[in-house]
Amino acid sequence: MSHAFGCTARRFDAAHRVPHHPKGAMTHPSFDVARRLLRRPSERESRHLGDILRTETVGGMLLLGATVVALAWANSPWHTAYTGLRDTRVGPSAPLHLDLTLGQWAADGLLALFFLVAGIELKREFVSGDLADRTKAIVPVAAALAGVALPAILYAVTVLALGGDSTAMRGWAIPTATDIAFALAVLAVVGTHLPPALRAFLLTLAVVDDLVAITIIALFFSSDVQPLMLAGALIPLAVWGWLLRRGWTYPLLLAVPAVATWALVHEAGVHATVAGIVLGLTVPVARSNDADDSTEGHSLSEQLEHGMRPYSAGLAVPLFAFFAAGVKITSDGLATAFRDPVTIGIIIGLVAGKSLGVFSGTWLVARFTRAQLDEDLAWADIAGLSLLAGLGFTVSLLIGELAFGSGSARDDHVRVAVLLASLVAAVLASIVLRRRDAHYRQLQ
Repeated sequence: MSHAFGCTARRFDAAHRVPHHPKGAMTHPSFDVARRLLRRPSERESRHLGDILRTETVGGMLLLGATVVALAWANSPWHTAYTGLRDTRVGPSAPLHLDLTLGQWAADGLLALFFLVAGIELKREFVSGDLADRTKAIVPVAAALAGVALPAILYAVTVLALGGDSTAMRGWAIPTATDIAFALAVLAVVGTHLPPALRAFLLTLAVVDDLVAITIIALFFSSDVQPLMLAGALIPLAVWGWLLRRGWTYPLLLAVPAVATWALVHEAGVHATVAGIVLGLTVPVARSNDADDSTEGHSLSEQLEHGMRPYSAGLAVPLFAFFAAGVKITSDGLATAFRDPVTIGIIIGLVAGKSLGVFSGTWLVARFTRAQLDEDLAWADIAGLSLLAGLGFTVSLLIGELAFGSGSARDDHVRVAVLLASLVAAVLASIVLRRRDAHYRQLQ
């Protein structure tokens, strides 16, 4: 199978090989700068990527463990204790409506920390990372956008073809997200010898994917928005930014405006995770280059990200998974779930839509710029990575809750579909990437 992929990659490269241009000849305005797609990351980027990989890989393992525990508990004789714990309400009801269940605290509160870290990483990418370079940014941006659009389209087409009702269309955004923790964990296990550029591409792709996901949540899953409360959130947000610009990073000091911003955004009717990414985008990020490796390594954004990422990957996301993944699975329940067009639409969207979207987005960039993959990569690698993008666990479950309501029958169908689709995507990606990993191991 790897031999077949390799032959396909060589035939594709030969068909799209860049013609030689004599000195002074006219060339494509952007292609002349970026003859190679997905080039090897710089030494500084490699170190930064290594830090993230170590944390997110451990987080992915904890996420998997939390999911297994939740499923086991929800399907045990003590399942009522699980639902009772998830539905326990804590927090004040006045002056703000913060009397939330533990499940809601995990979705609205803990995931805000996840998106805060994502916001910092997103800004870093735009200021000093791959997204700051237009010629490098076009590939992950095109792949991410295609990897969002195609799953949503396939979901809608499937639901309509199977006669789904109008409410089923609310779930169109569920298969559009990629779970970076799960994806990196799988990649770390099966791809120890894969080129570094592949990991860098996955991380940058996930950063853009997170931005699209939070935009979808803000635009389509906010209700009864209160502009006054939203405007009030700008005050603690400004204080947060001012403290950071002054270099004051004491955790308890920063926590006050951060929590205030989160609470006011929550009260305003906008999903509270939006506060996380907005807070992250206000963190100052230093511009740096390869010649000044030490600058970015000790920058404020790096310190905050490195300090918070372990809590995000190791605590916030696994706890959300623990409360979100606990669905009781019975033969009758599975039969009912698979009679629901929502279930089929999510599975097709994640497994087929994500992989085809990410791969086609990358291929189209190569096709229309007449560029080639970097010499360290083959199109089989992109195929495996595209399959890996179908692991849509955390954000997909969150959007499912927002679309159909936590604890509803359709929310249970969403959980079954997301779990099954993520498992299928992980298995298929592992098969392809393990073969590619063996290929690269032989070359060393």
